[in-house]
Amino acid sequence: MTKVTSVLRARELNRATLDRQLLLRRSDLSAKDAVAHLLGLQAQNVKPPYYALAARLDGFVPEDLSRLMADREVVRIVTLRSTIHTHTADDCLTLRPLVQAARDRELSTFRKGLAGVDLDRLAAVARELVEAEPRTMKQLREALLVEWPNADPQALAIAARCKLPLVQVTPRGLWGRSGQVELTTAEHWLGRPAEPVPAPDATVLRYLAAFGPASVKDMQIWSGLTRLRPAFERLRPQLVTFHDENGVELFDLPDAPRPAADTPAPPRFLPEFDNLLLSHADRSRVVPTEYKGRSWSGNQAYRTFLVDGFLAGVWQVEGGVLTLEPFGVLTRAQRGELADEGERLLRIMADVTSYDIRFGSVVRA
Repeated sequence: MTKVTSVLRARELNRATLDRQLLLRRSDLSAKDAVAHLLGLQAQNVKPPYYALAARLDGFVPEDLSRLMADREVVRIVTLRSTIHTHTADDCLTLRPLVQAARDRELSTFRKGLAGVDLDRLAAVARELVEAEPRTMKQLREALLVEWPNADPQALAIAARCKLPLVQVTPRGLWGRSGQVELTTAEHWLGRPAEPVPAPDATVLRYLAAFGPASVKDMQIWSGLTRLRPAFERLRPQLVTFHDENGVELFDLPDAPRPAADTPAPPRFLPEFDNLLLSHADRSRVVPTEYKGRSWSGNQAYRTFLVDGFLAGVWQVEGGVLTLEPFGVLTRAQRGELADEGERLLRIMADVTSYDIRFGSVVRA
């Protein structure tokens, strides 16, 4: 039986999560090992994975990740929460099968537009198309519409994306390069087959290592999967349990770091859609209640920064100007630390010869 210990308060959960997320101190992990440890990086846009690693790794430069992508050691693919993530090749071929059930559920939303469409045949036709040559979504829609002229074109393309593990081929995703989204299957791009659908147990342990302590619902929010309770129960003898301040049971690895609540947490600049902010049912371990929803506007997410480990504002960079918009009052020391961290960010990530750091208002869409 696991041992139930004391309540973990918000600051204790914060420090534990930041430690697992490589945000209490920069790690000397390689870019590939960091992507694996973090179970992927949210990648709705091209640049967020690069900024995510710059915040977490000592000595990181964008070419570290870009080279991995060019060498097909990491890929961009729809996985968790039906969103694009940058994963290692190994995780692409294991995590995508794990979340396939969620992709199948997603298809029910488009049932009307797919009336009369044999989804297995659609998958076979789409696979043949994208493995013959990478296709854009527009090209894929048009080709599938020849087979099913009465179906909804958008639904056909989404069905192909749900049924098949479609990766975005390079140069899309490379640092400093441009390229439209063109797709082929993960197996074709990586030259090896996907793994059979795995039991979730191993991924539960990896999730706790990167995001714990966490509840069953937390992992379900992170993954987009349901019915994960049995996996946690199978693993219960190997785990320790806590409760948060609301009485929710939290699971964790026995030897995972759980720093003290007063452990210093330096400021960090995070990209839009960083998984730190998206991977728990209760986000109060990182997002103060009064700032809930402040980093979003409709479907648009803003780049955020942390002060003392918690969400404290949004930022943007245009040319060589970094603008920081705090949500509350910052001390002079906090502003100075943010400026120092911002200078580091600009040196690494901005291709400029001079720069400026300002506190003001970011431009919102």
